[in-house]
Amino acid sequence: MNPLRLLLVVCLLYISCNEQKRDDQSVIHDTVSISDINKTALDYPVSLKQVFRAHGRIDQWIDMRSLTFDMLNQNKVETHTISLKDRRTKIEAEQWAIGFDGNEVWKLEQSQNAYRGDPVFYYNLMFYFYAMPFVLADEGIIYEELKATELEGEVFEGIRISYNEGVGNSSKDEYILYYHPETHMMTWLAYTVTYNDDQPNKDWRYIKYSEWQEVNGLKLPKTLTWYTIQDGKPIQARNYRNFENVTLSETEINDSFFEMPEGATKVIRN
Repeated sequence: MNPLRLLLVVCLLYISCNEQKRDDQSVIHDTVSISDINKTALDYPVSLKQVFRAHGRIDQWIDMRSLTFDMLNQNKVETHTISLKDRRTKIEAEQWAIGFDGNEVWKLEQSQNAYRGDPVFYYNLMFYFYAMPFVLADEGIIYEELKATELEGEVFEGIRISYNEGVGNSSKDEYILYYHPETHMMTWLAYTVTYNDDQPNKDWRYIKYSEWQEVNGLKLPKTLTWYTIQDGKPIQARNYRNFENVTLSETEINDSFFEMPEGATKVIRN
């Protein structure tokens, strides 16, 4: 064979082999299902991704299907059980239970006026505080990175959270997650409450996340402490909640668990 033709054949074979290798690699890559990737992941600010990483892996949270915890309040215990994908909820105490079955909020009392709160407001309130920072991966959230802020003599970085119109029961609520600039661990949550109010509220309340516990590879709160406020900043601890017997699982909870039980009443949303 002519040496020039031989060289040409070798070059063509080399190019063909390289193209085949590239094609094989792209096929392997394409076998990863896009449904396995959180479609909003690319929208998170870098700072929030660092907070997620400090508390575990966000994809680990996304894989979870159910969360249960006991919340202790002055020797009283509430057991909260949540279906994470659709946020159906059941809260059980000694004299009452409330729940959300996906459509309606219900209330069950062992005696008249055993439950004195607003079930529509409360049924997912403590879950939302407890599941920080991971609930900030929900859809419909707007993120804004803030300047460093001093709280109790220590400087923290902040991420402001607001919601698109119509998201949740109170889309005008706002949150600020404050995290340690070196460890990226969440330390404070500032929040406003606008339930049943069409106007934004600028009265910021503060919770300190002072103690964490590891559950199924994720760091979740062990103690939440509410603070008194002066000039818009937390001044002194005033109340706290402890959390025990926490389970986080990939197992779905049976639908019947969240259904309105016999003797319960449907709660009309205001």
